[in-house]
Amino acid sequence: MKQTGAEKKPTLMRPGRLLLFAVAGCALFYLLLAEPPDDLELWHSERLEEEFSRGKLDEIRSFADYRLLEERLLAEMAEKITSKTATGPGFELVRYSSGSVANPEQFSPNWNMSFELPVTQPVGGALLLHGMSDSPYSLRKLALSLHSRNFWVLGLRLPGHGTIPSALKYVSWEDMDAAVGLAASHLLEKTGQRPIHLVGYSTGAPLALNYALNTMQAKGTPLPASLILISPAIGVHPAARLAVVKNWLSHLPGLGQLAWLSIEPEFDPYKYNSFATSAGTQVYRLTSSVVQRISRLAHAGQTDRFPPVLVCKSAIDATVSNRAVVENLLRPLGDYGHELLLFDINRLAAKSALISSAKADSSAGLIKDETLPAAVTLLTNRSPDTRAVLLHRSPSLSSTVSDTPIVDMRWPAGVFSLSHVALPFAPDDPLYGMSPPADEKHLFLGQMTVKGERGLLRIPADHFIRLRHNPFYSLLEERALDWVITHTN
Repeated sequence: MKQTGAEKKPTLMRPGRLLLFAVAGCALFYLLLAEPPDDLELWHSERLEEEFSRGKLDEIRSFADYRLLEERLLAEMAEKITSKTATGPGFELVRYSSGSVANPEQFSPNWNMSFELPVTQPVGGALLLHGMSDSPYSLRKLALSLHSRNFWVLGLRLPGHGTIPSALKYVSWEDMDAAVGLAASHLLEKTGQRPIHLVGYSTGAPLALNYALNTMQAKGTPLPASLILISPAIGVHPAARLAVVKNWLSHLPGLGQLAWLSIEPEFDPYKYNSFATSAGTQVYRLTSSVVQRISRLAHAGQTDRFPPVLVCKSAIDATVSNRAVVENLLRPLGDYGHELLLFDINRLAAKSALISSAKADSSAGLIKDETLPAAVTLLTNRSPDTRAVLLHRSPSLSSTVSDTPIVDMRWPAGVFSLSHVALPFAPDDPLYGMSPPADEKHLFLGQMTVKGERGLLRIPADHFIRLRHNPFYSLLEERALDWVITHTN
């Protein structure tokens, strides 16, 4: 049949023209993304060679070697960063400026580095693992309390942390895992193979879980006696995979800022404010691996061997969801003595029209879930009309609940929830606490009231609204101490 003009096949785009459009599209994409690297400082671009990696395990064979490496690392940072950073007016809040109130070198000890709290006759050991972009300072308070109970405590500085934010561009979760192994071996040696407990905060939590999983497969390495996971980073959003592409593009000229999810002034002595894209990728890789391993363990029917886990979490968490913690961790682990300590929102504040009703109800289902194979303790208001609180308890796989009023404990006025970053910090923390210290020259980053016109401050506004301390920290600490003591004896 003869083909008419109206029936002619559509003309395919010539390869040359297609290539031209592709090049033009890439060029436009490049121009849209390219930004002048004006905001990048030395601590965003320099690389410290004395940082630990798993590739150095032939050289760094013990935790003592790791500590010596940290000393060289600090010396390298002083030479490459601190000595080249301006001082004086305008630099009073720059972390890397000598004499700045934000410079951690003025504090003793420097809580950015690994620390060890020995005892003569330890009842056991505790290994503390901080979160991504954090430092050992975040678990300092709990470390001191554990030490006072005769535990040999080791607070590990994870590789890539405690120095400059650019270090997060080069570290992998496998590097962190290798450091955890060195620290745990050291702790077992110092405690005479007595029970050790792992405390993991945020990204430190999946690292603790991964270590426990490793010990289940290793011969001759004892299992941890228990795990305490605070604001555990479990189930990171799949969009984090896009960070791989973004990180690759950052190597192109003019696209250096793509290596960063955020670039902010560095004024916190114990935490990076800037966050590298690669760090997000590593958290995603780590959590994905841990979740898959736990799932395989559950399908093999071997979760009865896994150490008991205490999870401490805020009901409202902009980083980790309740659902991820329950479905990816607690439910697969089964009914073997695990527990969730959940801090509810302020139900009095929830009556306000300013509060999202969807998020306000996020914790209700957990306490009523009769299929959850973990005990749940919920700190919540005694009633929606008071700031006074109680503990609402539900045993594992049970609809039975009990309420215990907490005397002399109330929601602080103006506080509507806890946060991902708040849980391990006490109200009296000198840096992140409720009230600034008496010395006005002392740096304070806690509950600040800042008023003025928008657009003036270099610090993002959400820094001030996000709660940085836990008004119920004493409850968390008491439960954590009871937990490790119970599982040590």
